[in-house]
Amino acid sequence: MSASYATPIAGLPAQMALHTGRATFNEAYALIPRGVMRDIVTSYLPHWRDTRLWIIARPMSGFAETFSQYIVEVAPGGGSERPEQNPEAEGVIFVVEGDLVLTLEGIVHQLKPGGYAFLPPGANWSLVNRSPEPARFHWVRKRYEKVDGIDMPSAFVTNEQDEPIRWMPDTNERWGTTRFVEPTDLRHDMHVNIVTLEPGAVIPFEETHVMEHGLYVLEGKAVYRLNRDWVEVEPGDFMWLRAFCPQACYAGPERFRYLLYKDVNRHAKLPF
Repeated sequence: MSASYATPIAGLPAQMALHTGRATFNEAYALIPRGVMRDIVTSYLPHWRDTRLWIIARPMSGFAETFSQYIVEVAPGGGSERPEQNPEAEGVIFVVEGDLVLTLEGIVHQLKPGGYAFLPPGANWSLVNRSPEPARFHWVRKRYEKVDGIDMPSAFVTNEQDEPIRWMPDTNERWGTTRFVEPTDLRHDMHVNIVTLEPGAVIPFEETHVMEHGLYVLEGKAVYRLNRDWVEVEPGDFMWLRAFCPQACYAGPERFRYLLYKDVNRHAKLPF
């Protein structure tokens, strides 16, 4: 089945637009609807040319603490030869629009929509848009947590179309995850996956766990449980969940998919 990927609306709403949006920020979660990802909230990065971005998650004391997530828009000819300034940061790139050229450890990769790259700390990489149209991608970053006796994970590049959906047991292939890293691979301390629910499928219990989440809706509509609220979400919406925020889901009439971040495979930090 072919995939589609939502992107920000950009631009600005008309002066007569009503303030009836769904944007929410409270003690347990944030909902950033697609409709508020406009030109006025974009930012720019050092050593990136002809590039702007929406910062939709960043570490905040007392809320989500482990990761940042950007939606990056690169104009034709734009990009960076010095993209990552933090030698301790690992990253994942997931392309949602356009074509990009990733040079990773001297090897050139063409990234089209659905393209996925894992970038370990200290990786030698660059990214440019050599096509005539703008390109957009998600960039998830986390400070890598080293463990004595465990090797650092290796870089890799793939496309979600080349990866299988791992269906949850006893769901009749209605709820599953495209996993780019094996859950038991302890080299990795974060997962960035794609969750798929077929029309009418459900997450049938209130997940309540230590992992924090970023969920970007790639396609479809659903009603999502966030803490005490049931919230309608649609393509291009972003949900940011702190640890232990209860969550569940009822998918709508079309296939519902989202890009999911979670922190895994490390001890909980202790305050001493």
